[in-house]
Amino acid sequence: MHSEQTRRTTLLASAALLALAACWGSTFFMIKDLLDRVPTLDFLAVRFGIAALVLVAVAPRALGRLSPVVRRHAVVLGALYGVAQILQTAGLAHTPASVSGFVTGLYVVCTPLLAAAILRTRIPPVTWVAVTLATAGLAVLALDGFSIGYGELVTLTSAVLYALHIVGLGAWSTAQDAVGMTILQIIVIAVVCTLATAHDGIVLPDRAGDWASVAYMAVVVGALGLLGQTWAQAHLTPTRSAIIMSMEPVFASFFAVWLGGEDLTTRLLLGGAMVLVAMLTVELAPRRPVEGEVAHIAV
Repeated sequence: MHSEQTRRTTLLASAALLALAACWGSTFFMIKDLLDRVPTLDFLAVRFGIAALVLVAVAPRALGRLSPVVRRHAVVLGALYGVAQILQTAGLAHTPASVSGFVTGLYVVCTPLLAAAILRTRIPPVTWVAVTLATAGLAVLALDGFSIGYGELVTLTSAVLYALHIVGLGAWSTAQDAVGMTILQIIVIAVVCTLATAHDGIVLPDRAGDWASVAYMAVVVGALGLLGQTWAQAHLTPTRSAIIMSMEPVFASFFAVWLGGEDLTTRLLLGGAMVLVAMLTVELAPRRPVEGEVAHIAV
């Protein structure tokens, strides 16, 4: 009975991360349009500021229930994510968007390496096969020529920070602390992004449609998305989580074709299929009990 309940919880956690990847993918064409009028860092500061206010209003006592250790963990995770957002934005100014998307997606490779080094997690061979396939699929989806320069190196740094965030959530998050950890993470992310852009003032959206997009990305994708990720990673290994979330560019391509009017190409089909197979491989492969456990640490 306990194993059946655990299996259902794990399946629900995987579904939550897949839904998060779909939400992330749905925002690409909205962000692309919005950033023509609002600077990126200003958008991030407003987005996460709104997300923090909404979560505090909905669950005002959640922060008070966190222990000092959990609060410290949440602050570290929020800082990692916030700095990663800033570096990814800085890198995007010096590299094509497609290359930026691929390099950012390399958190799929960084996550198992960091999990093995920090958590002493044994990564089974089938997972490495899935990681390699997902990375190749991202390359097919995104790349049309590639060179290493300042933009790529800064973006790679952001990918490492995203991987550290995934590993940290896997090690520190618990289901009972998910709401409080999410709120504190988002508050820290909002503070980091605001500090990065406050020196020249913050530009706010001036159209009703832009505010609707910001609200969707703040509440649904930002607040609920990070809440779902924090809860889900209490039940999944970091590497498994990273591979599921690598579906983001596949969903982004799907929405770009469906809603953005882009052409459906062989590259999109092939790359998307490779990432999908990688996700199914890690989800359906038989695993020993020790490989299904989440390595939690208290520091």
